[in-house]
Amino acid sequence: MRTELRLGQIVEAEAEKILTDEQQRAVVNLVRARNDIRLSDIQQHILDNDDIFNNVEAISLPTIARVLKRHQVSVKQLYRVPFERNAERVKQLRTEYVQRVMELNADENHHKFIFVDEAGFNLAKTRRRGWNFTGQRATIQVPGQRGGNITMCATISEDGVVGRRPRIGSYNAALLVTFFDELTQVCRADGVIYVIVWDNDRFHHAQVVQAWFQAHPQFTTLYLPPYSPFLNETEEFFSTWRWKVYDRRPHEQVTLLQAMDDACNDITADQCQAWIRHARRFFPRCLANENISCDVDENLWPNPQDGVDG
Repeated sequence: MRTELRLGQIVEAEAEKILTDEQQRAVVNLVRARNDIRLSDIQQHILDNDDIFNNVEAISLPTIARVLKRHQVSVKQLYRVPFERNAERVKQLRTEYVQRVMELNADENHHKFIFVDEAGFNLAKTRRRGWNFTGQRATIQVPGQRGGNITMCATISEDGVVGRRPRIGSYNAALLVTFFDELTQVCRADGVIYVIVWDNDRFHHAQVVQAWFQAHPQFTTLYLPPYSPFLNETEEFFSTWRWKVYDRRPHEQVTLLQAMDDACNDITADQCQAWIRHARRFFPRCLANENISCDVDENLWPNPQDGVDG
């Protein structure tokens, strides 16, 4: 073991001799600029670039890999980002959204933000990763048939999970109105205007839904800009909630419905507040009309400490 450790240190030292600190930073910057770059592309860039790498006549792919590893750069799953994510129209909508949130916060009337979304679940859904000995598959028993989809409509605020209702099948405008009728029994504070924040699904704009808001002036709507999941607090809520459902090991429809409902009890107000704070950390970048490459922490926060929610 010690011999292997020394050998690794020698090899790493050899890599440092080939490339100076400045040249190693240039290699890392190639990855920052293009996350899908290959080691062979980096190698070719080094050999073709006479300005920065003029002293390098040859370099192997393992050496490049060791340089990246030394700078804590590793292979990761690629997240596909739509071209429209940073279109000027979308960035303008983000700016308008953030400005509207700030206006509501500054208004003399008290506004309370309620974040609404729907997410589907299926009887056949299980954990995708498991543990077992090397050379043996990790297995789990699942229902023989896929079964029907079950949809959860849920709302969160700084107080935690405000309302939720799972149902077999998908949601539509009529069911959404029924859900809002139930929400009025919870959102009854005097002098408070409740702002429903949600995405631009077509049935969110349905005539019957708009009529409901007209009949309930204590509620108003605010639509999220497209291609901006990092501004949607419910993205993180549903991600956490799914694991809570898995933990209850549902295997049939009635049990799954109950598990989906009960899992909401595991979500705390502190978690919801953290998700809201995390989304609002993007507000300055939206106001500055910046490009946002992805909603993955390592891309958004080059300095890991910037991504820690304090």
